[in-house]
Amino acid sequence: MTEPAQTDATPAPVSAASVRHFRYYDIVMAAFVAILLLSNIIGASKPSYIPLPDGSQWAFGAGVLFFPISYIIGDVLTEVYGYARARRVIWTGFAALAFMAFMAWVVVSLPAAEGWPGQESYEFVFGNSWRIVIASMLAFWVGEFANSYVLARMKIWTGGRFLWMRTIGSTVVGQGLDSLIFYPLAFYGLAGWPPGQLMQVVLSQWLIKTLWEAALTPVTYVVVGTLKRREGVDVYDEGTDFSPFKAKV
Repeated sequence: MTEPAQTDATPAPVSAASVRHFRYYDIVMAAFVAILLLSNIIGASKPSYIPLPDGSQWAFGAGVLFFPISYIIGDVLTEVYGYARARRVIWTGFAALAFMAFMAWVVVSLPAAEGWPGQESYEFVFGNSWRIVIASMLAFWVGEFANSYVLARMKIWTGGRFLWMRTIGSTVVGQGLDSLIFYPLAFYGLAGWPPGQLMQVVLSQWLIKTLWEAALTPVTYVVVGTLKRREGVDVYDEGTDFSPFKAKV
C-alpha cells in the first residue's frame, strides 16, 4: 500500500497544545460514545458462529460486527486531534459506560408492574452481572488507551507517514488487549462458555477487529483527510504527557 502524495493543501503540523477550538470534535466524540454504548448493549454477550467446511463451528462474539467502529473513530480522534483530546473522549466513553451499567441495574431491580410479562426477558437482556460490567469497562479502558498511545507514538516515529500502518498496528495492540481482558474476565467458568470456545472467541474477536480496521482503511483515509483540511490542523503529540490520568489538553 502506497502513501497518498502530499499536496499544497495539506496543513502544516502543529503541536497539540497550540490548538484550542475545533468544528467537528464534538460530533466525532458523540459518534464514538454512541457506537460504544450500542455495541455493548446489543451484541457483547451473544456468541454466534460461522460454519466451517468440516461441519464444525467457529465461534465469535456478535458485538464484534460493530464495536471495532469505535476503535476506528478512536484512531481518527488521535490522528486528527491528538492523544490528549482522544484521552478526554475515552474518559467520556468510560463515564457513559459506568452510567449505562448503573441505569441498567436500577431499572432491572425495580419491581415490575403486576401482569407485565417482560421482566424475565428484560433481566436476560439488560441484567448483566457486575463481573461482565467490570470486565467490559476495564477492557475498554485498557484497549482504547493502548490504541491511542501506539498510534500517537507511531505518528511521531514515522513523521506522519503510513497512516495505514499506524491504524492497523495500533488496532492489533488495542483490540488484542481488549479481547484478551474482556472475555476471560467476563465469561471464564460460566455455563455455555467452555474454555475452548472462549479462546476461539478471543482469537476471533482479535482477528475480525483487525481485519475490520484493514478493510475500512480507505474510509479512514477519507475521514482523516477531510477533517484535517476542514479543521486546518495536523496534530503531533511531541511533548504530550501520555499518562491516561491527566486532564490537561
